[in-house]
Amino acid sequence: MLTAMTGFPRYAIYYAADAGDALSRFGAELLGYDAHAGNELPLPKDALQVAPDWRDVSADPRKYGFHATLKAPMALAPDRREAELLAACAAFAGKTRAIPIIHPVVDAISGFIAVIPAEPVGELQQLAADCTSDFDAFRAPLTAEDRARRKPDGLSERQRAYLDRWGYPYVMEEFRFHMTLTGRLDAARREPIIEMLRKRFARLCLDTIAVDRIALFRQDNAASRFRIIGEWALTR
Repeated sequence: MLTAMTGFPRYAIYYAADAGDALSRFGAELLGYDAHAGNELPLPKDALQVAPDWRDVSADPRKYGFHATLKAPMALAPDRREAELLAACAAFAGKTRAIPIIHPVVDAISGFIAVIPAEPVGELQQLAADCTSDFDAFRAPLTAEDRARRKPDGLSERQRAYLDRWGYPYVMEEFRFHMTLTGRLDAARREPIIEMLRKRFARLCLDTIAVDRIALFRQDNAASRFRIIGEWALTR
C-alpha cells in the first residue's frame, strides 16, 4: 500500500569524483554548490555571460550536487538505520569488480545537458544494476506522492514496472549514466550553453573517467540540498 508523504531524511548512492579531483571542481563550480563540503560557491562568469539566468538554469542539479545516480533517492525502511546503510556501502565497495571506464562527452540527454559516456559500457550498466538491487532492502516503500511525481502515465510499460519494483523507472536496461549540469532546456537555448560547457570541460583534458567509487548522499528535508556523508573506493 502506498503511503501519503515522502519521508526524510532521504539517501542516495551516487558516483561522485573525489573532492580534490578536477572533475569534482568542474561540476561544483558550475552548479555553485560543493556537495563534499556543503558549501555555496560563486557562479562562474563564463556561464553567466552565456546564460544570465544560469542560477535558474542550474537550479535542479544544484539541489543534488554534481553526481551520477546509481541508486536513486530513497527514504529508509522503518527497520533500517543510517549506520547500517553506511556499513552496507563499505561492504559493497569491498567486493571485487571490474571498474567501469568511460569516455566522457558533454551533450544533451532528454532535454538537459550532462557529462555522459560517448558509448555504452557494460561494466557501468552492471555496477548500476548491482546498486539498484543490493541496496533495495534499505528503501522505504514507494509513496503515492513519489509515484505521482514520476508521471507514470508518460512512462513505458517496462519503466512503470521498474518504478513499482525498484522505486525508480530508469534502472537496469533503462539506466543511462549522466552527470547533470542543467535543467531541461529547449533546443534553441541548449546550443550556446553546450558550446560553453564543452569548452570548459575540454580544459580538464579528461579522455577517460574511471567510475571507481561510490558516495552516500543525504538530504535532511525537502528544503535542503543533498550532501555527501560517506565515500568508498571500489575494489578492483
